[in-house]
Amino acid sequence: MPLKIELKPGERLLIGGTAIRNGPRRSSFVIETVTNFLRESDIILESEADTACKRLYLTLTVLYLAEPTPEAENLFISQANELIAAASSMAPYLRDIHELLAKGERYRALKRCKDLIQYEQSLAERLSAPGDLDPASKG
Repeated sequence: MPLKIELKPGERLLIGGTAIRNGPRRSSFVIETVTNFLRESDIILESEADTACKRLYLTLTVLYLAEPTPEAENLFISQANELIAAASSMAPYLRDIHELLAKGERYRALKRCKDLIQYEQSLAERLSAPGDLDPASKG
């Protein structure tokens, strides 16, 4: 079934391994074959992957856009294990992502990883909040 895509001015789109950037005007086109693609709002650049969960998202992006390779799958497992070792509270997210990948639902796995990135950010904010973490600092 064809899919109509509308792009905002300057918006990027990844189709397979190809990056497309729209010109200065809004445009639309139709994808007539089955392919994986990501809109700009779903893309994290390698230079933006400054946390462990964002790097995991990059790995999932590769698994989604290209045919999964054993190397990419092994990298996902390694990254997931490191995250669980660092923060076991991430395990439910990672379990969900793994189950989605096992079912071939790679786009849904990416979406679930976005939830994990939000969770990681909330953990970082709680840890960097001043005050209650060090009882000795209360005078």
